[in-house]
Amino acid sequence: MDTTVHGGLNYTELKQLGLAPADILDFSANINPLGTAPGVLDAIRQVDPAAYPDPDCLQLRTALGAHLGLTPEHILVGNGATELIHLLARACLQPGARAVIFAPAFGEYEAACHIQGVAPAFVCTRPGSAFRWDLRAALDLLMEIQPALVFLGNPNNPTGAYLSEDSVTQLAAAVQQHGLLVLDEAYLSFVDRRWDSRRLLQRENVVLLRSMTKDHALAGLRLGYLLAAPEVRARIGAFAYSWSVNSLAQVAGIAALENLQHVVMGREAACAGREFLHRELHRMGFSCTSSSANFLLVTVGDARALRRILLLEHGLCVRDCTSFGLPEHIRLGVRVLADCRRLLRALEDVQAAAPGGACNAS
Repeated sequence: MDTTVHGGLNYTELKQLGLAPADILDFSANINPLGTAPGVLDAIRQVDPAAYPDPDCLQLRTALGAHLGLTPEHILVGNGATELIHLLARACLQPGARAVIFAPAFGEYEAACHIQGVAPAFVCTRPGSAFRWDLRAALDLLMEIQPALVFLGNPNNPTGAYLSEDSVTQLAAAVQQHGLLVLDEAYLSFVDRRWDSRRLLQRENVVLLRSMTKDHALAGLRLGYLLAAPEVRARIGAFAYSWSVNSLAQVAGIAALENLQHVVMGREAACAGREFLHRELHRMGFSCTSSSANFLLVTVGDARALRRILLLEHGLCVRDCTSFGLPEHIRLGVRVLADCRRLLRALEDVQAAAPGGACNAS
């Protein structure tokens, strides 16, 4: 049974609590704070739902290739990055194979490994390290167990940590040719000072995973893609289901590439909101990680209790990080400044009503 926890509204939970989704302001999902670009919405309205989608996503792959300076043969499109994560596990994890996950991490990495009968090893951050990994220990582990598959979020979810090109290159070298290093770059577009990871594709043991769901606010359509050497891309794509990417998503992806300024403006809005929240939360006494992405990890005490209070009493949904192994933390997806101010007012109310309770500043 899949028990993986995700951000986004839980409609079953809301129904049980007697809450309407339209009345909830969602800080638990990490997407472009400006929403979907108008040009994308216009393109979706022109889609004929009676026609089958292109199972090869050729037009979208061609458009992505032109944007990225790669051939369509380097690109595999999926029903969100999650489908691609599971395809990677199916393609790489045979009986007896090893896998490594840099943690804390997106829960689908571990779920995909377990479905293939593989219990992954973890590279974990140490207490007091500000959620940064020990690179030397990670390199030693990779060289020792020679994993077939390594998952590394960069920027990491939920911490927002972003590794340098030199660090990732060392990790790719440690994986060598016996496995794949999957660099999950779902939040890369929200990083101000990012390096060009496409250079790593020359190694042929690196896969780059990206999310148009996050960049262009297409969560309801589900759209992601991976970049890899053509031979690797073909090996992974052999496990894909027919028509997994619907016509709406494909057309939306093509239109999104014609509205790239929307991503730039979304990054600027996310940066402004992140800096504002970071500063004001510190003023209130909360501890926040330094994040390169469009979300913040915040120490609050009892995360589950705070999430419930915010949901029931303030109409706000935040991400309880208990499933990441961080029960004293919440993750806040950055929204526009007006929404961020509403969140801060709610946190101030909770602090005032229950000092030392569910909302411990630390």
